[in-house]
Amino acid sequence: MCIGIPMQVEKVEGLRAWCAGRDGHAWVDVMLVGPVSRGDWLLTFLGAAREILDAERAQSIGDALQALDAVLAGDPSAGASVDAAFADLIGREPQLPPHLRPQR
Repeated sequence: MCIGIPMQVEKVEGLRAWCAGRDGHAWVDVMLVGPVSRGDWLLTFLGAAREILDAERAQSIGDALQALDAVLAGDPSAGASVDAAFADLIGREPQLPPHLRPQR
């Protein structure tokens, strides 16, 4: 399973950006997403930006990752945080993104 991590751009140097995230700072390759600016949120995986996010989506992903951390740590109250962090999936089947749906 691939897990993207939201990171916020602090400075840009050419095709890379110095970003802050839940695990500290890192240089992120931005070739796949194009130009970025200070303050932008990026979904990163293996040192590369995969998507530019709005602040709300970055927060949502961060909350979900925090809930998963709580479950893995054995936090007895993790169930409530998982329900809140994954509220968009509770009570329905997850939907495939358009590019993975069967073509008609």
